[in-house]
Amino acid sequence: MTLERLQKILAERGIASRRHAEELIRAGRVTVNGQLASIGMKADPDRDDIRVDGRPLPPPQPKRYYLLYKPQGVITSLKDPQGRPTVKDLIRGIRERVFPVGRLDWDSEGLLLLTNDGELSLRLSHPRYEVPRQYLVKVKGVPQEGTLRRLRAGGVPLEDGPSPPMDVRLLKRTRRSAWLEVTVREGRNRVVRRTFEVLGHPVRRLRRVAFGPLRLEGLRPGMYRPLTPKELKELKKWLRM
Repeated sequence: MTLERLQKILAERGIASRRHAEELIRAGRVTVNGQLASIGMKADPDRDDIRVDGRPLPPPQPKRYYLLYKPQGVITSLKDPQGRPTVKDLIRGIRERVFPVGRLDWDSEGLLLLTNDGELSLRLSHPRYEVPRQYLVKVKGVPQEGTLRRLRAGGVPLEDGPSPPMDVRLLKRTRRSAWLEVTVREGRNRVVRRTFEVLGHPVRRLRRVAFGPLRLEGLRPGMYRPLTPKELKELKKWLRM
């Protein structure tokens, strides 16, 4: 008998990412052999009756990987109780159940990876792997050199801890705004927006153009495509898989 953590099993069957699988377990939506599951519980997916919302797990699926250009005004989720547009509305042509890796804010746009590979999703999201996320950012005003140094050094006070160091390059300026290339190796919620806000340069537009070795190229907002074999090989090499 091979026992595995429930959240890993749910991720591998394409139910949800590991993080979301933990939320399902905490919400009492997962049972094992008729009993409510708990965090830390292990099971054998081949022998135990594991159910989510009363439905048995789907059979193992081939691993799938897609790049999506998420537009502004779309929620990075497969379901929204408020009825707002979600990424699921954009991927109706994908037959397998896939879930987004990490998130982009409602008012942000750009590269989003969708997959049913739970292990790859976990590594991309885990701080230990320091996967860089690169953005093109338009801000109000033009940051001075001292502000750029603060961004590069990190440590700007935020409510959930100091900001991480950022690689920042000024690309274009006007009298009222500036475009910057910003790379950060942390996926904390809205950390780029919040850091610029504290420094007096609210973000007017934010587009993610790279995630690790993956680049947002050849896609328009709302479009998606499968990863190429070369992209997948480079991504797994990057994550030491």
